[in-house]
This record gives sequence, structure tokens and C-alpha cells, in this order.
Amino acid sequence: MFLVGGAFIYLGIKRRMEPLLLAPIGLGIILANIPGAGLSAYDEGGFLQLVWDYGIRTEILPLLIFIGIGAMTDFGPFLGFPYVAFLGAAAQFGIFGTFLVAFWLLGFPLYDAASVGIIGSADGPTSIYVATKLNSQYVGAIVMAAYSYISMVPIIQRPIMKYLTTRKERLARMPYSPRPISRTTRILFPLGAILVTALVAPMAVPLVGMLMFGNLLRESGVTERLSDTAQNAMTNLVTLVLGIAVGSTMTAEAFLLPQTLMIFALGLFAFALGSATGVLLGKLMYYITKGKVNPIIGACGVSAFPMSARVAQQVAQEEDFSNHILMQAMGANACGQIASAMAGGILLMLVLG
Repeated sequence: MFLVGGAFIYLGIKRRMEPLLLAPIGLGIILANIPGAGLSAYDEGGFLQLVWDYGIRTEILPLLIFIGIGAMTDFGPFLGFPYVAFLGAAAQFGIFGTFLVAFWLLGFPLYDAASVGIIGSADGPTSIYVATKLNSQYVGAIVMAAYSYISMVPIIQRPIMKYLTTRKERLARMPYSPRPISRTTRILFPLGAILVTALVAPMAVPLVGMLMFGNLLRESGVTERLSDTAQNAMTNLVTLVLGIAVGSTMTAEAFLLPQTLMIFALGLFAFALGSATGVLLGKLMYYITKGKVNPIIGACGVSAFPMSARVAQQVAQEEDFSNHILMQAMGANACGQIASAMAGGILLMLVLG
């Protein structure tokens, strides 16, 4: 387990693969496996056990993270290119497809199968929220897999983008600038998103509500101090504590199990499936619009914001350096933030009834 923790730290620092996530997680793994230190999430009364119980199991830290994400997210590209909403919806197929595979084919208990499926959201806080809400016995492995694959977006998504598209499709150009979005629209959007979520998936309201609360702070224009705190001080502190607490769940007893390896495999399948279905819908839109939609942006319908959009832009520029699809990719990525939270709520409604 020391080697596993060291590998996470190496990838975060040396390879710069999401260091804000992997470095704390890696250190948490090492601390949790020091005999007698009492620093795992399972050591009664220990510091990290208290953080896990009162910060994560109570859902406080994931919801605080969503406020910060909302404050950092510009939904302008989504509002400017609203058709990307279809790509965000298509990419959630990874969640439900993996849920069915885990439950029907592999025999996972219902709550655990749903918790494993949510890894396909490519959203750490949503994975924590759903898995703890369902009281899955594999919470630690699920959260670990979710954050691991978020950090590996370039490794996972790049080949999917390239293998499922032709060079001609990757060369498709789209208008770079979205239509101007008024301040009134930007302020009304988070309120409307909450109301729609309340009608479609009420159990997703805590996640979407906090996301939109943070976005309202950003867009209101009169709460700069609160928005700045949510984006920086609060998010940095919560990420720091959350990362080391997630790592503290990965003791040898909890990690070195066949079920854990299966969860990591299913998580990879979920992430890849969601990315692939997004690209496939993007290909369909490419042909319907006669080449006006670059199908690469379909992979950005997952919630790995903004890493997925950056990878899409890089893949497009590998074919033509002057081709800029970043705005549409960011729009699909921002939509994926909302869609993944709503998918989590729908999954909870299906399982809990």
C-alpha cells in the first residue's frame, strides 16, 4: 500500500496528473497503512475517521465542493450552444449501463451496483454523495476509483475520441464564439435549473442546488467576496481534507480484495462507456448537421470539468492547429456537471423508490 500511495504522489507531482487530488490521496493511503498510527478512516476516534464520518458520510464536504464548482463554472458556453445538452445527456449512459451490468450480470447487491455505476459520472463529489446515501459497503473503493479516473482523463478519453472518429470528422469546424448571453439570463439560469431538477429528479436538488448556488454567487455581480471565497479558500481547504480522507479509506484490508479490483474495472468501463456514447451521438449530430458539429466534443458530456474539454481541444488541434472547438467542448463539459448530478438523483430515485 505504501507503493500504491507513492504511485499516486508520483503521478500527481512528477506527471502533473491532477496533483490537487492525487497528492493528498496518496499521502492519505500511506498514513492509513502505518501500523499503530490510528490514521485510517476505520480507526475509531482518529482524526481522519472523524473527518470521514462527519465530513463525508454526512455529505457536508461533497456539497461544499459543489458550491465551489458552481462558483468556478461559466455556463455561458452551454447557454450559447444549447444543443450540447444532448451530449451531456448521452454521456450519462455510462452510469446506467454499468449499473445494469453490475447488478444483472455480475450479481452486485442493488445499492452497491448503483454506487459502482455512479463512477461513470466522472464526478468525485457526486460519487461520494450517491455511495454514502446508499450506504454502500464499497464507498472507499468507489470514491478512490472515481477520483483516479478523473485524473486520468487524457489517458482514457484521448484514444476513445480518436478511435471512434475519422480524421474528416475531427477536422470539422464550429463557430468559436457563442452568442452573447445577457446578465439577466445568467442570473435566471441557476434558478431555472433548480426548478427543473426539482420536477425531474428531486433527490438531485442538494447537489444541483449547491452547484447553482455557487454559480449565482459568480453571476450576480454583487457577491464577489463570497464567490472568491467559494472558488479559492473554501474549495482548496475542502479539497485538501477530502483528498486525504479519501486516501485514508484505502487500507490493505479494504483495498487488496477481488471486489475492489472489480470495482476499479467497472469504473473504467463506466467512464469509457459514457465517453463513447457521447462521441457516438456527436457523430450522429455531425451527419445530421452535415459536418457542423465536431463529434469529439461528445466525450466532454461527462463531468470531468474542465480536463475533458482541454483534451478535446488538443485532439482537434493535432489534426489542424487552427481548429478551435474549446468553447463547444466547455459547453458540453459544463452541461455534464448538471447532467451527472441529475443522473445521480435519478439513480437514487430508482433504487430507493
